[in-house]
Amino acid sequence: MNHDRHPTPHRATRRAALSASLLAAALALAACASTPPPTSQMAVANAAMAHAVSAGAVEFAPADMAKAREKLGRANSALAAKDHDTALALAQQVQVDAQLAEAKAESAKARKASDAMQQADRALSEEMSRKKP
Repeated sequence: MNHDRHPTPHRATRRAALSASLLAAALALAACASTPPPTSQMAVANAAMAHAVSAGAVEFAPADMAKAREKLGRANSALAAKDHDTALALAQQVQVDAQLAEAKAESAKARKASDAMQQADRALSEEMSRKKP
């Protein structure tokens, strides 16, 4: 009698256990292949924030800086929770938001300097016109 043609409940259970083990192994391998911790992108995001702060973005682009800070906090939380995909996406957004805030700050400072130069030019022109004989 050939036992291979008629699986017994014991063999069916072993096959189910083997299938479950293979599925678990496949899931474990898939987890290992997920996104690595975005440590370099987090460093870039932090550097972008520091540049924006030094450019005066806290004063000249406070809403953009608040948005970038909020996203940086969420990125750090995602990183701590090992949600690397979310942390990476947020870190990239932080970098862009911080760069935008920095650009707005630089633009505001340039506009302020331009206004001061125009005002000084007007004052000089008025002074020169008063001194004409």
